[in-house]
Amino acid sequence: MKLRLLIPPALVVLLTGAQAPYAYDLTTLRELVDGYPEKRGATMLEDFRALLSLPNVSTRQEDMLANAEWIQEFIGQRGFQSRVVTAGRSPYVLASRHVSDDLPTVLIYAHFDGQPVLPSNWATPPFEPTLKNGAETLDWAEAMAGPLSPEWRIYARSAGDDKAPVIALMHAIDLLEANDVPLSINIKLFLDGEEEFGSPTLRGILEAHGAELDADLMLFCDGPMHQSRRRQLVFGVRGDTAVNLTTYGAIRPLHSGHYGNWAPHPTDALIRLLSTLKDESGNILVPGYLDEMRPISQAERDAIAAMPRVEERLQNELALGRVEGDGRRLEELVMMPAIIIKGFQAGGVGNRARNIILPSATAALDLRLVPGQTVAGVQRALSTHFENQGYHLIDTDPTPQQRREHPKLLKVDFGEKGYRAFRTRIDGPEAEKLIEIVEAFDQQRPLLTPTMGGSLPIYLFEDLLDMPIIILPIANHDNNQHGRDENLRLANLFDAVGIYAAVLSAYGSVEP
Repeated sequence: MKLRLLIPPALVVLLTGAQAPYAYDLTTLRELVDGYPEKRGATMLEDFRALLSLPNVSTRQEDMLANAEWIQEFIGQRGFQSRVVTAGRSPYVLASRHVSDDLPTVLIYAHFDGQPVLPSNWATPPFEPTLKNGAETLDWAEAMAGPLSPEWRIYARSAGDDKAPVIALMHAIDLLEANDVPLSINIKLFLDGEEEFGSPTLRGILEAHGAELDADLMLFCDGPMHQSRRRQLVFGVRGDTAVNLTTYGAIRPLHSGHYGNWAPHPTDALIRLLSTLKDESGNILVPGYLDEMRPISQAERDAIAAMPRVEERLQNELALGRVEGDGRRLEELVMMPAIIIKGFQAGGVGNRARNIILPSATAALDLRLVPGQTVAGVQRALSTHFENQGYHLIDTDPTPQQRREHPKLLKVDFGEKGYRAFRTRIDGPEAEKLIEIVEAFDQQRPLLTPTMGGSLPIYLFEDLLDMPIIILPIANHDNNQHGRDENLRLANLFDAVGIYAAVLSAYGSVEP
């Protein structure tokens, strides 16, 4: 790597430690970051609390517009020019802060919508941010008055996924400006208001506004950090699509005593069908399902081998008596396709159980895809597999005549199209620049993660914008994203301020 002059020699040092007029000393920056929670931590948490207090389920347009308005005002105080754009659904916020034509530009992505909530499942209200020390709920005002423990957690919807980057990024700018550290890049922001619903209008947004998003690098700020709590750079995500399967029995409910052993039960049929999809180790058994997948490269295997092992600790933490994968590492397994049965509906249990044979049973499947796989390809493989199991496939509810004519009837509803996976080079020049910055700031090489297990709509940015894309996660791995009692560990929020400050102050001074 080659570094170039950005600021006065009195403030600079080579990243290796030798005195030279190149880039801001990241060791000194580390000291500033370490002192930030004591100086400004309470203010940052008050900002975070205000944003988390805004309900943000993207199907409620008024709520999302209120979030967008709050964000515009918040980032505007840091010199960003912004506007809200839509393509028929929830809002997106596009913003920029231009420093110099001579500097590179980084486009930063985060989303500010959240998963729907069921408040009765939460220990504390999901839109009333709550500080906890373990199981102990803290008084907010008292907590702000005293030292902030990095192990405290803030509980609220979107605390971990994904409002924190907006707060941490702006406070990183505050830290730099308070200490006269110049930005080394121009910054553009792309803040998504409908990611948790699959960003259905994202393509339209990018087609309409892509020209103003031009940048040298895109940083995707979403997702959890590695389970070891080590800093990581992530280079891919799995794709995602879904299918609902419904089997059928008699046209009306039947008494299980009078008709059991004679009238086929659709629940039994569906369970048997689902058991043909995977073996006990989670290996997919559907012929042709894996044919399109791209092989894992040697560089990616080397990166996985360099990671600390977390499986034993996780298995103990989660009280799992067994795991799938035939002994393979978690990081390798999330680079494989997955078929997940995410729901099964066929009558009730407990005091809702009834002695009947149901007319139908339905299962919802989540299909995680890897590079090379197409939505059409996995749909084709599944449909062929179901037919080979003797089923007649339909895509609407059957007529009585269809029920009579076909002993094994299966409705296959692929629903929305879904999207493919994304994975970029783990050894590209932009990755090398980020690795150098993170290593200099942390005094430790970051983990290089080929693929995150979750899914993001990155493929559209790859298709419509010409720039490298790398994911920089900040949330704790156990943040309960998408579930009840979602939370963010304060240490992760403070650390996010640091790594953002390092990138903002140093990226423009590092050249391949």
